[in-house]
Amino acid sequence: MGGVTDRTTSSRRAPSPPARLSLTPAPGGLDGMWWPRSRALTRELPSLTAALGGLWGRITGVTVNPAYWPVLPHWVSDAGRTVHVGWSTEEQDPHRLTLFSPDGRWDMLVIPPETGADAAARLMAGDGIDAPTREEAAERIDARSREGAWETDGGAGRPSRLPRPIGSIGPSPAGRRR
Repeated sequence: MGGVTDRTTSSRRAPSPPARLSLTPAPGGLDGMWWPRSRALTRELPSLTAALGGLWGRITGVTVNPAYWPVLPHWVSDAGRTVHVGWSTEEQDPHRLTLFSPDGRWDMLVIPPETGADAAARLMAGDGIDAPTREEAAERIDARSREGAWETDGGAGRPSRLPRPIGSIGPSPAGRRR
């Protein structure tokens, strides 16, 4: 699934709340975890890059997988400085974010914004969870979020996988009219 490209910046928006981070290194090459408040990169990345800039040097670039980000900006503004945003579907895990600065590269696990506070706290604390399990947990949370969106948008249970014959009138195989 690709994202929509957005050429706007976050410079006109109200300041973002502080980033929710855990900078505890974890197996699998993770340098920490990030729990954004939404899937809006233009809103979320400035607080993340600002928080990390003091620790890791000025962040100059970020790479994401577009699978879970509906809008992909080319860049965002961090205190008047440009942070370039790139994306890859082949090299970037959908549950990771890679940050770049002149001093190095860092990989963060992205905890889905829809995650409840208790589950996010457990993931960020580690609680004996290794990196692959954290990514699997993030995938399960995303799957539940998609199911919840289906229910909220008017779905009733799971959608029927039976095709409806072309030109038919009347109830669909799932018993609903379309």
